[in-house]
Amino acid sequence: MRLPATALLLSAAALLSACGTTVRNPVTGQNERTVLTEEAEVVEGSKAHPQIVAEFGRLGDEALQRYVDGIGQKLARESHRANLKWTFTVLDSPDINAFALPGGYVYITRGLMAYLDSEADLAGVLGHEIGHVTARHGAQQATRQQRAGVGVLAATIGGVLLEAAGVGGAAQVASQAAQSVAAGHIAKYGREAETQADRLGAEYLAKSRYDPKNMIDVIQVLKDQERFAADVARAAGRNPTAAPNWLASHPSNDQRLADIRGLATQLAASSPKWDDDARARYLRAIDGATFGDGREQGVVRGRHFFHEPLGIAMSAPSGWRIVNSAEQLLVVNAAGDAGLVMKLVPADAGTDHAEILRKSLGATEGRTERLTLGGGLPATHFSGQRRNPQGQVGTLEATLVTGPANRVFLLGWAARDAATLQAARPGLREAELSFRPLAGAELAAAKPWRLKLVPMPAGGFAELARQSPLADAAERQLRLLNGAYGDRGAATGSEPRPGQLVKVVAQ
Repeated sequence: MRLPATALLLSAAALLSACGTTVRNPVTGQNERTVLTEEAEVVEGSKAHPQIVAEFGRLGDEALQRYVDGIGQKLARESHRANLKWTFTVLDSPDINAFALPGGYVYITRGLMAYLDSEADLAGVLGHEIGHVTARHGAQQATRQQRAGVGVLAATIGGVLLEAAGVGGAAQVASQAAQSVAAGHIAKYGREAETQADRLGAEYLAKSRYDPKNMIDVIQVLKDQERFAADVARAAGRNPTAAPNWLASHPSNDQRLADIRGLATQLAASSPKWDDDARARYLRAIDGATFGDGREQGVVRGRHFFHEPLGIAMSAPSGWRIVNSAEQLLVVNAAGDAGLVMKLVPADAGTDHAEILRKSLGATEGRTERLTLGGGLPATHFSGQRRNPQGQVGTLEATLVTGPANRVFLLGWAARDAATLQAARPGLREAELSFRPLAGAELAAAKPWRLKLVPMPAGGFAELARQSPLADAAERQLRLLNGAYGDRGAATGSEPRPGQLVKVVAQ
């Protein structure tokens, strides 16, 4: 998953007012010392909410927003903190992710929603995140961090349900070239908290008349994502990407499945009948939704990147890969130890390349080279020293290019060390020279893909894959989209039958 880059620091006033306060945990009924009262949770959540929306983007599909909010409110009414003013938001992000803020703020990405198969599955995700809020996991983590003397940071962001480092292509590889400091601000939920959130989610499902066994389906989605990422990596000759160390305290997905199966079976026995899982209603709600990269983030198509709003395109050298995020674009080599970082330069950073280098990048001594990139775009390459705002001196190698509409872009060279940078120099130069205006047939390629519902053909996923714009792993990814990855469909009886509606990706 892509981590929120926003540093969500709790205000000193909130910290001081809540320091040493004893509150009753609504889930356990026990008293606990905390730096966040319920009032402070609401205040901090409301302050962080617009920052989260600004970073990820709020999905503009209002019908889908209302649908998700309706399911969330239904579950929240059955929770241990029905008194909160709950807010449920679908984020316009391809990341496979869901998380929560204290005070009743719950988020799910359209990327995750693409892989769910029913309304009951959606309820399972939202129920898990509601559980993190009702059990006060964010407040507990903030308190532990303060006691450890590291301050109260974004420990209040919680409930990362799914992690898809390998699915997007190379989140971990990219981090070696330019990693966001936000990773240090994300709450590390331990096994106990995650298991408790799973259990609360199952409980809230049962109270809302959804079969609590759908929590098993939700966790299975995570397990399938991991298998898919590992399979794709192995097929490409890479080692499966290890989970980042800030997830090390999470229970394994195998363990989560084992923990929740018993409880779900127990809860299921308490009711002779559950409402329908509303698969058809859910599929109608997401039909036509953007899949993968969206227009505002630009799209990756193989080794090529196209950004329609900015009017630019870029390509990776053979063997390199492109990693796209809301903040930057990374073109990373096969080893993952060097890459080109592309960012849009703020309009107030300077009036020309020389001023931007001096004023915003802190360039001091070095060599400047005039270049012309694709389509005749003027560029300036700098190699030398820079001084940061704290007065520390370091090295800088980067190119500034003026693109369409006179926007200036930074193409920063990054590597593990000087020797690695030198070895990667030909690829880095090839990548930056590919920067060009978007034109011709590339304009059509820049359009986002969308989810579409079609009847399963007699030829099954293999036939669907032949018509898909997805890459080499098309059949695998279509199985992943429809809950039939690997042998799971046959083993569970969920393999789609001919004529049954399934999700595909369409141009």
